[in-house]
Amino acid sequence: MSSSFADFQHEIYLGGLSGAVPELPMTAAGLERRAEEVLERDAFAYVAGSASSERTAAANRSAFDRYRLLPRMLRGATAPGARDLSVEVLGTRLAAPVLTAPIGVLELLHKGGEVIAAAATKELGIGSVQSTAASSTIEEVGAAAGEWWYQLYWPADDDLARSFVRRAERAGAKAIVVTVDTPSLGWRPRDLELAHLPFLHGKGIANYLSDPVFRAKLAAPPEASADAMRAAILAWAGLFGNHALRPADLAHLREWTELPIAVKGILHPDDARQVVDAGADAVVVSNHGGRQLDGAVAALDALPTIVATVGDRADVLFDSGIRTGSDMLIALALGAKAVLYGRPWVYGLGIAGHAGVRHALRLLLADFETAMGLAGCANLAAVQRSLVVTAR
Repeated sequence: MSSSFADFQHEIYLGGLSGAVPELPMTAAGLERRAEEVLERDAFAYVAGSASSERTAAANRSAFDRYRLLPRMLRGATAPGARDLSVEVLGTRLAAPVLTAPIGVLELLHKGGEVIAAAATKELGIGSVQSTAASSTIEEVGAAAGEWWYQLYWPADDDLARSFVRRAERAGAKAIVVTVDTPSLGWRPRDLELAHLPFLHGKGIANYLSDPVFRAKLAAPPEASADAMRAAILAWAGLFGNHALRPADLAHLREWTELPIAVKGILHPDDARQVVDAGADAVVVSNHGGRQLDGAVAALDALPTIVATVGDRADVLFDSGIRTGSDMLIALALGAKAVLYGRPWVYGLGIAGHAGVRHALRLLLADFETAMGLAGCANLAAVQRSLVVTAR
């Protein structure tokens, strides 16, 4: 039998013959429960929390219940090892159509979290999207990563934005992902109840503190004293978020880099059309995992319309709500080229560091390859719209 992601289950069952059972949970929900048991309260709240009533996060999950897979049988070439899960997105070749979503402040979960995640994705041959709001610098991530993209929170200073982009390009990023749904942070009660915003404690701002454009704005280096660090944090607060961004600003980004550009946080088809008209190479359909606008539409509900609107001109990716291999299959059948996968691997990071990230990613990949085979799909070209039907 050829090696495949689905071999993970055989590895587990064979281990059971000698009495070994997995030390880590085998579901996304199980990882979340374990993380809540072992993490500090503020760390778990930051990752698990969503906006206001958390209706948007719940909608992301319930949207998948509106679809059912309609598998095909007797298709041939569906044995593990015979399936081809690989895909090229924005010029990046991936062993499977998944990238880790950009999640900031990973030092809350584990020291060097971004570097750990980058290294784990490199081992598995999938991609990672690395956040501006990181606890490791762009350069540290680039040294550890394989196929990675840089996610830009466009600050209220174009010179600083340009510096971030050029640093990412030099560090080996293969694409720039501009997140546009966060001109400011959403209303997040779990963090508010703890009066905890990690950035104000100097966490998640490593890319700012290490940037020459940002440092030039400071009266003293942030490492010089506690007062200098406080001043740097206040400077960060004045620059994070940009309410003035418009689709036309993508022209500036195109001047700064030759890398492909994706725009993340799109739900409305007119917005998708505008950013593609402005030069975006890809659109990431996302509501930020429910962390920004309470009551927003589920990302999956927005996906088919955006595929119909711009799918012939740009790659369309999906983010927000993926938890299983069947979730991935549904999103791909509805037209996504690849998916971004968020919280479960972060819980894995908090539980067991590198081993936890790798475990969480292997769960998803094994489940996805198994689902592919059971649905009768030998490769991604076989994942067609006819594979899903509306649930009754």
